[in-house]
Amino acid sequence: MGEVGKLELRTIDVPAETAGQRLDMFLVSKLEGVSRSRVQLLMDQGDVLVNGEREKASMKLRGGEHIAITGEPHPAPLKATAEDIPLDVVYEDADLAVVNKPAGMMVHAGSGQNEDARSLGTLVNALLHRFKALSSTGGELRPGIVHRLDKDTSGLIVVAKNDRAHAALGEMFATRKIKKTYISLVHGAIERAKGTINAGVGRDPTRRTRMTAKPQDNARSAVSHYEVVRRLANRFGKFTLIRVRIETGRTHQIRVHMASIGHPVVGDSLYGAAGQLTDQVASQAAQSKAARRKLEPEKLRLGRNFLHAANLEFAHPLTGKLVKLEAPLPEELERFLGQLEAPAGKAAQY
Repeated sequence: MGEVGKLELRTIDVPAETAGQRLDMFLVSKLEGVSRSRVQLLMDQGDVLVNGEREKASMKLRGGEHIAITGEPHPAPLKATAEDIPLDVVYEDADLAVVNKPAGMMVHAGSGQNEDARSLGTLVNALLHRFKALSSTGGELRPGIVHRLDKDTSGLIVVAKNDRAHAALGEMFATRKIKKTYISLVHGAIERAKGTINAGVGRDPTRRTRMTAKPQDNARSAVSHYEVVRRLANRFGKFTLIRVRIETGRTHQIRVHMASIGHPVVGDSLYGAAGQLTDQVASQAAQSKAARRKLEPEKLRLGRNFLHAANLEFAHPLTGKLVKLEAPLPEELERFLGQLEAPAGKAAQY
């Protein structure tokens, strides 16, 4: 048998001590770096044979079986492909472009994905179709990408068309010469009109999909400056619309920082925000009148994070010309603000 996880692996003899284990889980444990979904794909393609026969992923092993893998356990490296997806390009010249990314669009596919539906529909796919040539510094998976926005964050993102511009922009981001300002709605009433959060951001050791502002060995310095734009108090609770300027660009930085001071971004359930908002006045009334009639409190669900990269300001990396750009709040965020403050029973009209 070839070494586990290597290209030459083709056969596995099942030891007796694994009796009772599912076939797919056994293969995941034996194929280093191969996901359960990849194992399932191999099985669906008929590339996994147990004693010469195709079996279901749920098959319980007895021990002593001979497994043959006739396909490639590891998918070919992902290479982004062009897709005809509409783009809102707010600035473009020979060296760079700035795009207003919608919420729900990933910037690029993950490195563990292959050429399937999960690798499509990203900003990179759209950029390749629109601009054809992009910088190669980020590799075939991330052509043109100098910085990122989270999937459920909308707004302005800079794209490099060539390697010279990419290198210059990368240096500008690293030395904090690009001003980035966001608009966000957060839970609760922030008392101070202005404030600065200076707390390192690192990977949460217990929940790997999250970041944390708690002290961690892997934490990287992160600074966010916020300013209150408007405070809202209504039947759904208290909220604060804020403008946030970030000096650094750490993963989930604003989301982590605002949650760390008790004001998570609306819609951001990963960092403690409610999945939906409930009319608190109607909810209290329903409780007091429950014996007489049933009342269903009105609920609001945003379906994304209320976080938008609204402004970018920087000196062009090659010409030195000042570039100042703004992207207004997208329609769904404006509509949500209207729903929050609409009279009872009127939210559905927005």
